[in-house]
Amino acid sequence: MKHVLLMAVLASMMLVSCVQNKQSEENMNTTLNLTQEWDKTFPKSDKVNHKKVTFKNRYGIELAADMYMPKDAEGKLPAIAVSGPFGAVKEQCSGLYAQHMAERGFITIAFDPSFTGESGGEPRRVASPDINTEDFLAAVDFLSVQDNVDPERIGIIGICGWGGMAVNAAALDTRIKATVASTMYNMSHINACGYFDSEDSKEQRMEKRRALAAQRTEDFRTGTNKRAGGVVDPLPEDAPFFVKDYYDYYKTKRGYHERSGNSTDGWNVTGCQSFLNQPILAYADEIESPLLLIHGEKAHSRYFSEMAFEKMTGTKPNGKSMTVGNKELLIIPDAVHTDLYDDKNGKIPYDKLEQFFKDNLK
Repeated sequence: MKHVLLMAVLASMMLVSCVQNKQSEENMNTTLNLTQEWDKTFPKSDKVNHKKVTFKNRYGIELAADMYMPKDAEGKLPAIAVSGPFGAVKEQCSGLYAQHMAERGFITIAFDPSFTGESGGEPRRVASPDINTEDFLAAVDFLSVQDNVDPERIGIIGICGWGGMAVNAAALDTRIKATVASTMYNMSHINACGYFDSEDSKEQRMEKRRALAAQRTEDFRTGTNKRAGGVVDPLPEDAPFFVKDYYDYYKTKRGYHERSGNSTDGWNVTGCQSFLNQPILAYADEIESPLLLIHGEKAHSRYFSEMAFEKMTGTKPNGKSMTVGNKELLIIPDAVHTDLYDDKNGKIPYDKLEQFFKDNLK
């Protein structure tokens, strides 16, 4: 009996080893065209080691990521997967967050979502509430089997539109022990209701449906996917402030990147069609793990974090920072939406992020 039990244990260990080796082989034999030189919108830190990695999601789409590791780190460390903003690439905001958190002792990856940047998936520049939530879960898959990661201490950070995806992932995957959503967008809500709920009627949604249906027919006829255009350029003098805010990041040296849809020709016109009919935060109130929402006081998008916080806690924040149970909303004074994209104005609360993850990934 003891011999049989021993053989079973050995077989189990061999299976785990094979899975890890298979993951390593898949990572080495990538079919993606990965840029090896440093092409980020932020300087490289001398406090971390960096390398490119790849992994596949549940749909077989291969994702590209930058992995950041604290130099001279030993043993199994807590890990964080980062993605966003919506329409950005890992060489922009998510990489910056990931590198900063690696400097503070975490193994991190910043990944390009499916259909975006250096990641796989066709056609390009489309989004899906299901597949892009899955991208976060696939990142957790990857981190869970790394030799230098403690699989019981994995968190995620989502920025802008991927903040909503991160909250959605936290509602689905209990391996995620802590979640941060920074300057969050709810992409389902904004597609269905428009900015500031200015298109929240069945008539306006029907108008969108008809336009998208007509565009699908045209795209199929021509064999192409019409792009919607990225951030408007040149910038009209009468553009709303939030458009100027985006222009200041995506269209200038501050944040421009050639693989970023927001910096170049944008999403496909039909790229966000499914969000019209698929809410992403339906069960956010059932998230048991700690969750931190961070938003700028003057951000046009602040209401998305406030709505999510109310959904999770039943409490209206009314523009104030507050904590209910293990859910926290942190409002950054005087910050606008893109102040949480980079270090230009020193608004990203890295000390708070570090403490949040150290408290909850232990």
